[in-house]
Amino acid sequence: MKEFEVKIKVVEATDNELPEQLRKLVDTARQATERSYAPFSNFHVGAALLLSNGEIISGSNQENAAYPSGTCAERTCAFYAHSTYPQEKFVAIAVAARDTSGEFVDDPVAPCGACRQVLLEFEKTSGQPVRVILCGKDRVFMLDSVQDLLPLAFVDFD
Repeated sequence: MKEFEVKIKVVEATDNELPEQLRKLVDTARQATERSYAPFSNFHVGAALLLSNGEIISGSNQENAAYPSGTCAERTCAFYAHSTYPQEKFVAIAVAARDTSGEFVDDPVAPCGACRQVLLEFEKTSGQPVRVILCGKDRVFMLDSVQDLLPLAFVDFD
């Protein structure tokens, strides 16, 4: 029997420490929370994707009384980005959330498992890592790749 550890690198930063392009991506994700439709959970999530052509695409979670017919912000964003710009690669994604009080969550929020798998597939098919920025109220966590969110993921899509 062999034991091993899986480690990932996470960089914690404030918004002011981010380069301008990533700060804009974070701001766009936070703004997208305002377009969330979350009457059941009252957990409003926004995502913003930076594409290789410089475009930023945003999306928000959309709930439905016929659960699980809604979709998460990350998948809304990813599917729209790919259907609108199918030749462009994903460069980075930012995810933000507001809680039931309407305030941004204190701790950086991470995508659910389904969103991680979807984003990982876009990362693999694009052939390059996609930077991940998880936003909290006063700080962000940055990861080098979607793979870091799902270290033992299923990645054999061929």
